[in-house]
Amino acid sequence: MASTTNAFEMAQRQFDHVAEMLKLDKDVREILRWPTREFHFRIPVRMDDGSIRNFQGFRVQHNDARGPHKGGIRFHPAETIDTVRALGTWMTWKCAVVDIPLGGGKGGVIVDPSTLTIGEKERLVRGFVQQIYKNIGPRIDVPAPDVGTTPQMMGWMMDEYSKLVGQYTPGVITGKPLGGGGSLGRTEATGFGVIYTVREALKHLGMDSSKCTAAIQGFGNVAQYAAIGFTEILKGKVICVSYWDRDDRCSYTVSKADGIDPHFLMSITDQYGSIDKAKVKAAGYTLEDGDAWISKDVEVLIPAALEGQINAESVLKVSKKVRVVAEGANGPTTPEADKVFGERGVFVIPDFLCNAGGVTVSYFESVQNDMNFYWTREEVIQKLDTKMSQAFAGVLEMSLKEKVYTRDAAYMVAIARVVKAMELRGLI
Repeated sequence: MASTTNAFEMAQRQFDHVAEMLKLDKDVREILRWPTREFHFRIPVRMDDGSIRNFQGFRVQHNDARGPHKGGIRFHPAETIDTVRALGTWMTWKCAVVDIPLGGGKGGVIVDPSTLTIGEKERLVRGFVQQIYKNIGPRIDVPAPDVGTTPQMMGWMMDEYSKLVGQYTPGVITGKPLGGGGSLGRTEATGFGVIYTVREALKHLGMDSSKCTAAIQGFGNVAQYAAIGFTEILKGKVICVSYWDRDDRCSYTVSKADGIDPHFLMSITDQYGSIDKAKVKAAGYTLEDGDAWISKDVEVLIPAALEGQINAESVLKVSKKVRVVAEGANGPTTPEADKVFGERGVFVIPDFLCNAGGVTVSYFESVQNDMNFYWTREEVIQKLDTKMSQAFAGVLEMSLKEKVYTRDAAYMVAIARVVKAMELRGLI
């Protein structure tokens, strides 16, 4: 399901709508509608065949009123500056809504990482750091992994930065491998965070999670652990996931009426999220069209792939049975689709609340790097659950108090916190 939505225009529309509701000063609105600064640069990389390829890179720093910029680096062939701007903007609201002392940022490189060898990938990520190292740092801007990047790549980035500044600096990057400054619990953090907010939403709606079914778009890191969390924490059934098949260059939906086994599917999934079709069929799963996930008769819909997937057209395919939409992806629902969900009374857990588990544990990782003292997985997961549950409660309270849609309520909470920080610092 291709997205034709400009992500940054969507982010600005969402912000403008709530800024109007908050009666925000027009000068403050203009500051918050745009990134504070952005970097565009070229990264020359010597390929294994001896040729030199020039890659386009970006780093956007949206707002740092509440703390250093924070946000992932995406390696994607369809990366654009507007996507990076949107994601950097959403990161500002994401950090604010879960009340962690960080601001928004995002990075990207236009590349399909699956076409690179390990050596080419390492040279590309080190080249990225060489271009931007003067403008990042533990107290300036802290990158992390995102679509197309991995903990190993973060380890290389941290190493390159440490070499350039002349001191071991683990806190410059989060999402690092264990043993290299990484945090236990980081791998499952975003997916589990999605599930903690789903649990709280179902509680609010008076629904028994063990009797609920879910359909998930995507089978990357977020979707994998959301599927595990839904089946093991909530005791519900995930009846399908979708994925992008690299060989066929299209997406498929893998479904099983009595519930998928996420661990089995993970065991036959490559590092880029492609599932082995032959093994899926042999195990009794059904392979359907890539868009089939959206029309399943389930109580919970979890879009956990790319932005703009539930739009004015595709929202009409969503089953009337769906009670909760949990946005594991960034910006998966367009304003047109939001309108339909609002009219239907669907409880939408907005992206920058729902998928904030990753940045929350990234923050925990930074804290552990600063202390040079590391917590157990149980401590990290418990702190994550507490933080996500508190954030959900704050948004729900705002939604009920002001009688507004949940996305608007999340924006109201986040924007108010950022504006307050700007006022306290004398920035406005």
